[in-house]
Amino acid sequence: MAFEMVGVVGLGTMGAGIAEVFARGGLRVIGVEADADALARGRGHLERSTQRAVDRGKLAAGDRDEVLGRITLTTSREDLREADLVVEAIPEVLGYKTALMNDLDGICKPETVLATNTSSLSVTAIAAATGRPGRVVGLHFFNPAPVMRLAEVVRTVVTDDDVVPAMRELAVRLGKTAVVVGDRAGFVVNRLLLPYLNHAAVLMEQGVAGRDDIDAAMRDGAGLPMGPFQLLDLIGLDTAYEIMGVLFDETRDRRHAPAPVLRELVSARLLGRKSGRGFYGDEPRPHEPAKSSVITFDVAGQGGDELAERLGTAGFKRSAEPDVLLRMADRPVIEHAVQLSDPSRLVGVHVVGGRVAEVVSTVLTSPEAAFAAADLMKVIGLAPVACKDRAGFVVDALLYPYLNDAVRMYESGYAPIDEIDSAMRLGCGYPAGPFETLESVGLDVVRDGLRALYAEYREPAFAPAPLLDQLVTAGVRTFPRP
Repeated sequence: MAFEMVGVVGLGTMGAGIAEVFARGGLRVIGVEADADALARGRGHLERSTQRAVDRGKLAAGDRDEVLGRITLTTSREDLREADLVVEAIPEVLGYKTALMNDLDGICKPETVLATNTSSLSVTAIAAATGRPGRVVGLHFFNPAPVMRLAEVVRTVVTDDDVVPAMRELAVRLGKTAVVVGDRAGFVVNRLLLPYLNHAAVLMEQGVAGRDDIDAAMRDGAGLPMGPFQLLDLIGLDTAYEIMGVLFDETRDRRHAPAPVLRELVSARLLGRKSGRGFYGDEPRPHEPAKSSVITFDVAGQGGDELAERLGTAGFKRSAEPDVLLRMADRPVIEHAVQLSDPSRLVGVHVVGGRVAEVVSTVLTSPEAAFAAADLMKVIGLAPVACKDRAGFVVDALLYPYLNDAVRMYESGYAPIDEIDSAMRLGCGYPAGPFETLESVGLDVVRDGLRALYAEYREPAFAPAPLLDQLVTAGVRTFPRP
């Protein structure tokens, strides 16, 4: 199956980026928009994007002219009649997409492949709107399309056998890594990413930790490129809300119901960067609090001596009657606090990634002790993350369910391990895929952490995936790969 002329319908930021990707790959492109004004905006997207590539040394000036010369812009869908492939990149509304695909079905030649760039909608439902469901496939690029190296190729139960291999080969020709998945809401990346982001919003609403602390924990502690609220603002809260709605409609998993704070912000049109304000924006910079007066400390629990040595080097004194008692957290901190004559002085500490210390307050911890513990962490170069005494605290509470979801995805036969890992590395910029992370942290550690989360929250999805449980029971430390 040869693709030489391709069409792209919808030349917003995403569609224009897709058109640029095809043109850079040497294909002739027909870009279609609804009217002259939209077409002019699409041309502007293309010109600015290719100029940025030239300015950054990613594209030669002469090559830019060739790329733009391969793209023909039009307001007539009839100009797509000889295209070998047409990709739609219009807004994420199922009715819009089905109507467009039905129209394209009547225009394009019978062998033309029709592709949808949907990020979460049912490709099967879109295909069913045509008389050629076997020639309809999902081709999901990531924004910005010229930069992001991942493309999800989504097959349906009726996709023709020759279409998916051809789309994979095309993706490679375009310089992309193709991940082939089945037609489930969210595919791979959004199905794993959005529940994690939604979960972060739920933890904030529950008061487990604040926005800034959660972002710092996942960025600096877990090593992710951005914190969840920073990423939500970048994606667009309306987009995240819509994807969560699609996930919930398919799974009826209550974790996929959009967090109330997400609904409120979207209703207020506070959509993130696109509107200038979302979880962040239009807020005064907080004043740095004064330093605490703590002089003496003590540390208990595994790893405590190392922390104590660092604090001693910084000039603090270890004492049997300390101003603040730090407990290296290995189980609910309250279990240790109630054994003390003065539990108000006890603060849990959980060091994550060598850069972040989760500072854990129980219901008995005094504000002064919590503040003192946070100050001590700053002195020794750890970023304090204030949180409540809940299973998993912040990092593990967000990370482990995401890893568990990946195991369930693989266990169901939805996608291979290596492709799931590639999708999350390339689609989200993660330093490692979920299975690489699982094996690094330890399958047994994650399994036990999930059990603790399930015991506290009674959320069925927090129960360890059967495969994970079985591997740990068998003493296996890595996932089987073909």
